[in-house]
Amino acid sequence: MTAKEILRENEGKMKKTMETVLREFSEVRTGRAQPALVEDMHINYYETSTPIKQLAAVSSPDPRQILVQPWDANAIKDIEAAIMNSKLGITPSNDGKMIRLVFPPLSTERREEFIKVCKDMAERGRVTLRSIRRDANEKIKKMLSEGHVSEDDKFKGEEEVQKMTDRFIKEIDALLERKSKELREV
Repeated sequence: MTAKEILRENEGKMKKTMETVLREFSEVRTGRAQPALVEDMHINYYETSTPIKQLAAVSSPDPRQILVQPWDANAIKDIEAAIMNSKLGITPSNDGKMIRLVFPPLSTERREEFIKVCKDMAERGRVTLRSIRRDANEKIKKMLSEGHVSEDDKFKGEEEVQKMTDRFIKEIDALLERKSKELREV
């Protein structure tokens, strides 16, 4: 394995970390009802774990409401149970054909709690990025000790890994800033 291969491999891992942080942020609700809050929720549908978006149409007719319209009426109870058991803290109303989720306006205290949750998510993402950086640097050092790369290449590789790590950490910080701003909007 060459230093460039290590860089490519770790860039892929860092991109997956970014996707995870982005997905976690999308699950934190803001003052608006967004279909992304429930789309990836998994339902036990005929003994198979299936995302809601594969079982139903999910829409947001207004900023305070999400409608879930299952294509199979038999799935409505399972979807409702999954929503009840989720971290959303919303009680769904079911009219037999669709599930309606009405989101109350967020209080200032609740908004600040969500911002703290987002900060924790961002920190976990940064820790994961640093862990990936450490593993990459260890691989590069091992390649040096085995004689596969020169000392100059080792330093260049570590420098590139650091630049990549810094770039992804800045992206996480920017995502956190946007999400915090979005949460503070009334």
